[in-house]
Amino acid sequence: MTAVSLIRSPSLAASVPYAYAATAPAGTRYVFLAGACPLDAAGTVSTDSGYVEQARACMGNLVAALGEAGATLDDVISTRVLVASNSRADLTAAWNVVRDRFGEHDAPSTLLGVTVLGYEHQLVEIEAIAAVVD
Repeated sequence: MTAVSLIRSPSLAASVPYAYAATAPAGTRYVFLAGACPLDAAGTVSTDSGYVEQARACMGNLVAALGEAGATLDDVISTRVLVASNSRADLTAAWNVVRDRFGEHDAPSTLLGVTVLGYEHQLVEIEAIAAVVD
């Protein structure tokens, strides 16, 4: 059972299926995750990976970090998706991977185009906060 309650508002762009807010009850343990990067087991970013591949790698690493904290994607209360691009198409490509992986649990999220990310060749990073009841 997840502690997260997603809030949708018909008065805010009702045509977009999206949770604009989320809550968790008192006594919830919050998990603040560092940005999940598209790092492989050796700690490097593939030089020939694009936005979609990197978003998939980020999501895999995010799921692993959540698991270490005793949480799942359903426990995520919010995310921030950072994409090193000024192209809306690149942002959308990365976002579609994130959205598809979260499925019905469309936690509130911010999608940002940024100038540069921390690792060489890095194009995508995903931050998250989760809420769990122990």
